[in-house]
This record gives sequence, C-alpha cells and structure tokens, in this order.
Amino acid sequence: MSFLQLRDKAILIAGAANRKSVAWHVAQMLRAEGAKVVLSVRSEARRDQIMALWEKTAGKFSRQAPSPEFHVCDVEHEDQITSLAESVAKSNDSIHGIVHSIAFADYSEGPKPFHATDKEAFLRAIDVSCFSLIALANAFKDLLAKDGSVVTISISTTEMASENYGFMAPAKAALDSTVVFLAKSFSQFSDVRFNAVGPGLLKTSASAGIPGYVDSYLFAEHATLRKRAVQTEEAAGPVAFLLSPRSSGINAQRIPIDAGMRVNYFDREIVRRVIGGSAPSVD
Repeated sequence: MSFLQLRDKAILIAGAANRKSVAWHVAQMLRAEGAKVVLSVRSEARRDQIMALWEKTAGKFSRQAPSPEFHVCDVEHEDQITSLAESVAKSNDSIHGIVHSIAFADYSEGPKPFHATDKEAFLRAIDVSCFSLIALANAFKDLLAKDGSVVTISISTTEMASENYGFMAPAKAALDSTVVFLAKSFSQFSDVRFNAVGPGLLKTSASAGIPGYVDSYLFAEHATLRKRAVQTEEAAGPVAFLLSPRSSGINAQRIPIDAGMRVNYFDREIVRRVIGGSAPSVD
C-alpha cells in the first residue's frame, strides 16, 4: 500500500488546462498513485487536448491504473455543474475528493489602479474563481465520500497589494474565506474536509496573461530563501497529500507554498539592489 492510500479512489479534478497547469500535475501524481482520475475541463476543444496529452504520457504509468474519465463543464453555467455531477454519478458510486483549480480574470484592458476596477470584470472573477467552488461542493455533496477531501488552488498571500494582480487578489481572499465556511457547513453532516494550497508565483499559461507577471516572477524568485522559484509540481504535491487520508487532521486551512518568500522581503541582496552600495552583512 502506498503512503497516500489513494489507489482506486475516484478524484474529480476541475480545471486542467495543459501540461503546465497545477491541475495537470495533480492528475499525474494521482495517476501514479493508482487513483481514478476524473477530469473536468471548460470546453470540448480543451477536453480533446487533455485526452490527447493523457494518451501521449501513458507510457510513464502502469496500465493497471483505473481508466480516466473526461467531462466538459463551464462553471459559469450552473446547469452544466449539475449535469457534471449527474454524469460523474453514473460511473462512480462515490468520489473521494475534488480538486478545484479554476480561476479567471479579464486583464484585456491592461493594468488599472484598483479603484478603477470594472464591476463586471470583478464580479465575473468572483463567480468563476470563488463561487464555482461553492457550486461544485453543493452539486457533489451527496456523491462525496463522508470522509472525502476538497482542495482548491489559492495564492500564497492575499495581503500583499500586488498592483498588476489587481482585483484577482480579493477574489482569492474570498476563496480562502469560502474554504473555511464550507468546512464548517459540511461538518454538520459529514467529515468532508476543505483546504486550500496557496502557491507562490508559478510558470503557468494562465499567469502569462497577467500584466507585468514576468517581472513579479523574477522578483519572487530572488525573494525566496533558496533563490529559486516555486515549481508547479511543488504546488501539486501538497494537493495530493491533502486529498489523502494521511492528512485527515487538516481542515479549513490554506497552506502557503512559497519557498519561504513571506519571511524574506528584507533579504540583503534585494536591499542592496534597491539602495545601491553595500547592505550590512550578518554573516
């Protein structure tokens, strides 16, 4: 038996986009553990891409793993979430967990000061990035195992005012709060746990659409204690652990995965670059 004890357990992963996404890395880790991976993506075109990618990587894994499932669900439409739950229930008596790796923000107008945030864009970000977790949890509440686990992908901190990230940070703050309230709500009738993993800046296709992201990424890389950026698989590993019975005592938490960046903003090398000259050594 593997340490994570996830063999043959069905896990719904919502939001896999491509090989760079956190959701895809989680899917591959669960695949290696012998879990049954149930993938939900936004469109039929994306489903075809993910199915092709799954087949392309099949040689790396045991053929004894349960066959995956592929579904289409655009979470902006609640009827599609209902249909997704019905479709998954047809082939699964229960599911052990859900991975919510869904977020959206419209940056098409470029960076704006936060006070100029567009109402429609803000509310859409909340709907897709936060409310979708509530809707999925509600739709799957009767299919989730009583000791199941739900994990969402947040960010390492919502308390730093990153100007280019803009209104997406409040959306993620709402997501973090939603995790706590869902954990409390589900505790009335089950032992289902809700947690969030909060990665630092990652190299994903989604992040490429954030204005000025490359500069922020390079700064974050220098601000980590190890001077190396967080890798996507480093975010995926804790997700797999939180889905596992091994993490049964962890509930209503957000676990930051930032390689220590949050304690290192006054790193002397960074200070030296800003003020010039020599920052005092503490060696």
